[in-house]
Amino acid sequence: MLWGRASKEAIGKEYTREEALQLDGSDTLRHLRSEFIIPTKDDLRRKTLSSQATCTRAQEALCIYLCGNSLGLQPHRTTHYINDYMKAWATKGVFGHFKAHPDSKIPPFVNIDDVAAQQMAPIVGASASEVAVMETLSANLHLMMASFYRPTEERYKIILEGKAFPSDQYAVESQIRHHGLDAAQAMVSIAPADPTQATVTTSQILTAIDEHASTTALILLPGVQYYTGQFFDIEIITAHAHSHGIIIGWDLAHAVGNVELLLHDWDVDFAVWCSYKYLNCGPGAIGGLFVHENHSQVDKKAIEDGHEGYRPRLSGWWGGDKATRFQMGGQFIPIPGAAGFQVGNPCALAICPLLASLEIFALASMSAVRSKSIMLTGYLEELLQRSNLRATADGMDELYWIITPSGITERGAQLSIRLRPGLLEGVLVELEEQGIVVDERKPDVIRVAPAPLYNTFSEVWDFVAIFELACTKANNRKTSESQGSGALGGTEDNGWSLIK
Repeated sequence: MLWGRASKEAIGKEYTREEALQLDGSDTLRHLRSEFIIPTKDDLRRKTLSSQATCTRAQEALCIYLCGNSLGLQPHRTTHYINDYMKAWATKGVFGHFKAHPDSKIPPFVNIDDVAAQQMAPIVGASASEVAVMETLSANLHLMMASFYRPTEERYKIILEGKAFPSDQYAVESQIRHHGLDAAQAMVSIAPADPTQATVTTSQILTAIDEHASTTALILLPGVQYYTGQFFDIEIITAHAHSHGIIIGWDLAHAVGNVELLLHDWDVDFAVWCSYKYLNCGPGAIGGLFVHENHSQVDKKAIEDGHEGYRPRLSGWWGGDKATRFQMGGQFIPIPGAAGFQVGNPCALAICPLLASLEIFALASMSAVRSKSIMLTGYLEELLQRSNLRATADGMDELYWIITPSGITERGAQLSIRLRPGLLEGVLVELEEQGIVVDERKPDVIRVAPAPLYNTFSEVWDFVAIFELACTKANNRKTSESQGSGALGGTEDNGWSLIK
């Protein structure tokens, strides 16, 4: 069963909570929910980390957490991996780098990044040699542009999406300035053709590439747009860039663990991502990158003959040939593949949460995760649209609009909802009081992302029921204010403006 935009005929259809529970009962991934620690409502309300409650955690009401697009929930397994790391460090010291232990989940420290890359590769549709687990997204983006942005007098522009996440814009602008170029001339931003719309079409992107092809050195786009949740057609856009001889890279922060990716087959040049959203690895978790094998070959004979023999890059010792890494020689010979783009040795502690999460992903295919996500987000969309249509049928104005594309191939798990002006704060306060976690994009957008690994259909049903009431209450209160009957006292800033 798939859902799409609700029609007027859907107004009369009743979506009951019992039906939502039935959908939960038929969910083949429902067992994975128990892999995660879901905060209770009391957890969110109290000011301390420790609970003084006399009841057990199982007896407390759980929150409805629809914010995995910002920070994923913690898996139970994470604690076990971190404990094994701490024990290995405590009891083995430096030997923890080289010795495996049958009673430990983690590999020797020196190999832990390789193991993580092998497990990460199926998530992004790549061979293990095309993936490296390292650094953070922005740092990796700079490393990739240092290698792939090679401006010439003729080709010097970078094409990016107009509402790209600010960090991407900062990185692009700084790289342009680093090469002594004028960012105003070298940055090409693609904005929605229709100012009333929030998304850009594939055809619009292809047209922009055509218009600037002769002067473009690099294209950088998001796989899934952070604000709208739009899923870009990576395969088509990449092929079109290559038809003009242009390198293209992708920021997959909101795509990895969310949608199916085939980076190798799509011939993507490079990609970067973080792992604290749908990969559930914790705040500021270690990032990752993909480099297509076409760009990561190493010609050792050419190096011996005095030639470079590999793609230019910012080099560091952890990207050097493993066979000679600890000989401390002066000549850098990179590891073939994405690992050759590593700089410093990655933090073993930071990789532990990633291994814990990837162990859960291994219990299901990305195809199965994506299939549930399509159903879950489609169900959310249908309930939201039905609520709006029911309101308009009663003679009321719509209180919100979904700005995320409706097509299932054009979005991931997230729906972005634009509220009528002046409703955001009141709606957020009501949702928080009811133990619902979403995030905001001021002045009037909330992002709602049911994560298929731990969210349920009944949670989606409950959210929409509470959200509808919250919108109505906020609108009534705003109407009362405009009529001079009262004033909304105090507003809250829960810090979402600081979180991607």
